[in-house]
Amino acid sequence: MPEKENERLIKRMAVYGGDILRSPSFRGTRRNIQHGSVSVYEHSISVACCSLEIMDGLKGLGIRFRERELVRGALLHDYFLYDWHTYRRPKGLKNLHGFRHPETALRNAGRDYRLTFCEREIIRKHMWPLTVVPPMCREAWVVTAADKYCSLLETLRLRKGRWRKAGHIRDRRRS
Repeated sequence: MPEKENERLIKRMAVYGGDILRSPSFRGTRRNIQHGSVSVYEHSISVACCSLEIMDGLKGLGIRFRERELVRGALLHDYFLYDWHTYRRPKGLKNLHGFRHPETALRNAGRDYRLTFCEREIIRKHMWPLTVVPPMCREAWVVTAADKYCSLLETLRLRKGRWRKAGHIRDRRRS
């Protein structure tokens, strides 16, 4: 992706999600690994930028979106705030993270931010089909697709933080 396009996506993300990006709790997600060696912080930003790219392509087909809600929901979709690799639920259940973390992320996001219906839908349904009930808004479908795409690339180590910019994510490729 050309650097100017990368910067444009980061700026759009900052316009709608700047308060999230600056919050201590969201910044704390840098400590938790999501896929491979990619942090939850890096993953969430990648999903938000990828969602914007998908949305832009679909807008060209005349499909309308709520960009602010798409960005905020994408940034908060994995706002579960624990290391899922080692976390044990009180009942001793482990490895059900894929099924349970959307509700935990929604609870945390609802505590820290005022969420719209669409943002709640994105967070709650981003793990479809594991969530069983499919997303009910197009923004949630876009974030769900972007999350699957970014997760696959991160897990296979084909991409690590494609959308990086000083101030948001340190670019390890240049250091």
